Amino acid sequence: MKCWFLAILGAVISGCAKDGQLHEAKKNTVMVEVTSQVWDYRLPWNPGTVSSGRGAGFIVAGKRIITNAHVISGARNITVQREADPRRYAAKVKYVAHDCDLAMLEVEDPAFFKGTTHLDLGGIPELESVVSVYGFPIGGDRLSVTRGVVSRIDYNAYTHSGRESHLAIQIDAAINPGNSGGPVMQSDKVVGVAFQGFRGDVAQNVGYMIPTPVIRRFLKDVEDGRYDYYVDIAVRWMPLENPAMRKYLGLANDGRGVVVTDVFSEGSSDGYLNKGDVLLSIDGHPIESDGSVRLEGKPVQLEEIVERKFSREEVRLEVWRGGQTETVNVPLKPADMFSMYEILYEPPPRYVLYGGLVFQPLTANLMAVLAGSADLRLKQKYTMFATDQMYRETPEPVILSAVLPDPSNVYLRGLAGQIVREINGRKIRTLADVEPALAANGERSVIRFEGDSRPAVLKREEVDRSTPRIMAQYGISEASRTEVGSRRLAKGSYSQEEKK
Repeated sequence: MKCWFLAILGAVISGCAKDGQLHEAKKNTVMVEVTSQVWDYRLPWNPGTVSSGRGAGFIVAGKRIITNAHVISGARNITVQREADPRRYAAKVKYVAHDCDLAMLEVEDPAFFKGTTHLDLGGIPELESVVSVYGFPIGGDRLSVTRGVVSRIDYNAYTHSGRESHLAIQIDAAINPGNSGGPVMQSDKVVGVAFQGFRGDVAQNVGYMIPTPVIRRFLKDVEDGRYDYYVDIAVRWMPLENPAMRKYLGLANDGRGVVVTDVFSEGSSDGYLNKGDVLLSIDGHPIESDGSVRLEGKPVQLEEIVERKFSREEVRLEVWRGGQTETVNVPLKPADMFSMYEILYEPPPRYVLYGGLVFQPLTANLMAVLAGSADLRLKQKYTMFATDQMYRETPEPVILSAVLPDPSNVYLRGLAGQIVREINGRKIRTLADVEPALAANGERSVIRFEGDSRPAVLKREEVDRSTPRIMAQYGISEASRTEVGSRRLAKGSYSQEEKK
């Protein structure tokens, strides 16, 4: 009888806890509806098509709303709506972090928050534990709750940025359009933000959430009024699981350490670490021979220690170098040399138009539209730009992205997609070099490309006559847009309001 009574009591308590979690989550989960416009990189003066979509978000302390960056990317108008409340409230982006797919919204109307509290952040859930996903997926306008089991905790690619990988948690619940940005709950706490999943033809009922260490880092980063991006140790390393390799390096066969195979110039470790160094520990955490460390009782990649830090903070490394152990303190900063691979959302594309020739910096966005027609030289440049450290000589490769047909350039159409090497004898290292080089004295402009293909030659007099005609014919309002929109060249970061 006693066991039966305790079982009933436990079930009642569990049910009450679940009801309480549902009540709090319902009060503080919101629908986010967005009208957006994405720039057209094929025609960089074109602001692109207008589309609409929706996702979810949730209220945290301070009357702030957390959602995904991909939900509000390119937003021109944002409204938020609470469950069972027909009113829509205007919202705006306060901060956006595309590198970790998080954003913060604010609502100025205090009526929106009437009857709400906020959701608190929890820890990393255990494997095989159950979580609940809240959101507004396709199929209806009311709040949806699904349950799933935590099946994996690992580093994973964050598809929104195009290049970033961070800690992510896999669950066996599908993340559908409309779920993105919603809270994932466990025991009355937020343990993640729903953010991506697989298409049905790839995997069934597999979704991912952004765990709370990433959310907390975002909230901490914006405390000073700006978002400063993730830092990066900027090295490549190789596991040291081979006993023969360990013996060659003079290491004991104790299962510790990874060997540095490359140090990226201009990165955090440049001048502090060398190729061939063996990393034995990071901030006091022993590094296993597969590159993992134990953090909060769980194995994670050594980069997770770095990812929880901020610009100008240091990471302490125990290094095996020259047959002895040394301690090296590395000051951290973002790896701007990799920013070419990040998909851009808010800043307008930069370009220079000259006689129907369109010059653009090489970006992930431009590469996406040129992928089908790009020649092998351009593909190799893009692929090897960071790994071969080409940025030291050419910080921002410039591409002749298009030739707008006109009688003045009829013989130049086949040159589109080429990498510009020099203009009028001046080396082109960034887009900022293009206009001054084109303005150099002379009756003709000679544009040379990598690979020594035939140059493009235009008479200045013809260009002066044709440019107004071309701009009118193709609906181009300005002949160039060259303001800095690159993290690497700007050497800074901005809040959403500073961008405005």
